[in-house]
Amino acid sequence: MEKRNLFLAIVLSMAILFGWQFLFEAPRQAEMQARQAAEQKALEQELAAQPEQKAPELGVTLPETLRDRPAGTLSREDALAAEARVRVDTPRLIGSISLKGARLDDLTLLNYRETIDPDSPNIVLLEPTGTEKPYYAEFGWIGQDVTLPDRDSVWRADNDTLSPGVPVTLSWTSPEGVTFEQIYILDESYMFTVTQRVRNNSGKAISVAPYGLVSRTGTPQILGFYILHEGLIGVFNDELNEIDYDELQEDGTIRNDTTGGWLGITDKFWLVTLIPNQEAPVKTSFTAGKRGTVNKYQADFLGEAVSIPAGAETEMTNRLFAGAKLVRLLDEYRDLFGVSRFDLAVDFGWFYFLTKPIFYALSWFNTQLGNFGLAILALTICIKLLFFPLANKSYKSMSKMKQLQPKMQEMKEKYGDDRQKLNAEMMELYKKEKVNPLSGCLPIAIQIPVFFALYKVLFVTIEMRHAPFFGWIQDLSAKDPLGILTLFGLVDWSVPPILDVVNIGIWPLIMGITMYVQQRLNPAPPDPIQAKIFMFLPIFFTFILAGFPAGLVIYWAWNNLLSVLQQYVIMTRMGVKVSLFGRT
Repeated sequence: MEKRNLFLAIVLSMAILFGWQFLFEAPRQAEMQARQAAEQKALEQELAAQPEQKAPELGVTLPETLRDRPAGTLSREDALAAEARVRVDTPRLIGSISLKGARLDDLTLLNYRETIDPDSPNIVLLEPTGTEKPYYAEFGWIGQDVTLPDRDSVWRADNDTLSPGVPVTLSWTSPEGVTFEQIYILDESYMFTVTQRVRNNSGKAISVAPYGLVSRTGTPQILGFYILHEGLIGVFNDELNEIDYDELQEDGTIRNDTTGGWLGITDKFWLVTLIPNQEAPVKTSFTAGKRGTVNKYQADFLGEAVSIPAGAETEMTNRLFAGAKLVRLLDEYRDLFGVSRFDLAVDFGWFYFLTKPIFYALSWFNTQLGNFGLAILALTICIKLLFFPLANKSYKSMSKMKQLQPKMQEMKEKYGDDRQKLNAEMMELYKKEKVNPLSGCLPIAIQIPVFFALYKVLFVTIEMRHAPFFGWIQDLSAKDPLGILTLFGLVDWSVPPILDVVNIGIWPLIMGITMYVQQRLNPAPPDPIQAKIFMFLPIFFTFILAGFPAGLVIYWAWNNLLSVLQQYVIMTRMGVKVSLFGRT
């Protein structure tokens, strides 16, 4: 009875966890995509029908001329050509900084494409103002007794290209003789270091405070998975804050005072985030506003005001990360610049203590073997070796249970429907034979946390994105592309989304077969209903896992195969008759 209850608890838990995406997340995803499509349509109608208007104030208290960077109808190419710019050119990034307003609003990632097709477009991260959905970052000042540069101010640059080892200084001088400078330094990856400097030659004291902001117009299309955060994100006073787009729309503004930390906007694989000076206190805010019916989002910080006497100068250094969320790179920036918990930009979740070590193990094996699929196989072997003593003991106990099947069947026939007497006699038999009826649960229970940690790694880390295995698996983070309804690629047919659930791929079928074989090696449950449930499990998990990342299905199939081999050897040595496709 105890064994049955524990097994049913495990089965129900796994069914709930695996079925959540299919039964609840998929409909929610469809609803979210429909809402995003409606928002896009509203944006197009508004841009065509309404004149440019001021947006409501977002975040820090900025002067009127800084509050709005309006969207428009220009193509990306026309918007970029409309303003003088400083080129951004690195091995990983290309783009530009607009000299009108001194804003970084043009970035393309050279190492990443939209699909696995090598000719597909590169990922465009930032979009210029004047387009439908501007997405940009900028730094500036708020002050008193001085004219400040605004969105229409045209800056001078001392170089036409920003690249690693070649900084660029932007400068603008007010009518009072105050010179504002922004010194951009860019490394070979995705970190911009921006030093904001003010030289006061006005003949009187002034007061200024530095700010930085990231602004995004329009709600991006998100996956909507409950295990992944996409939206506003930040760390304030060592505490992680994750704010969904719809949550911020309801709240309007969320403010925090902090010393150290960071804040910005994250997608699944991409991040644009401000990193204020880690020693200086700042006021931060996440804000949602509207441009007509279209949502706008902003993350910003405001530093403390500094009084600058006549003839003096002041400066403050902040940073901006804009690029791919590479785990090792984020770790390096965290340590190099002392950025509190910067690695949490990758959503490793509650199982961080397990998920991140698994990622690093896979990364090491990938370095050695040259393939993340082989790395998954190697990691599975290591996990099996780690738990070998426990699993070995479990399989031995299960083999003894299988040897006792004839006696248990006799008891069942002898005591009939007297469940209480039957259970008592069985417990006595287990005690006499020194068999633990719960031992069969251990192999399943052990691998559940590992399974979900690996799922998380495959799902949230960009290193797994478009990582190939062999043959038809060209993206371990995506589902098996060959399905039954296309005769495993022999028929060129676009399967309707409604039929995806039955379009089972080759690797899910392999996984289902290995699960069936492993189940047949286990002793049959004494309860007929329980036996029928367990007979159905391989089919159930084949359908459920068919939509999961191929890397996860490969792991599960490989783990099952190793378990079958281990259990087969143990049962053979113990003299138990074994039939892989039927009980003897």
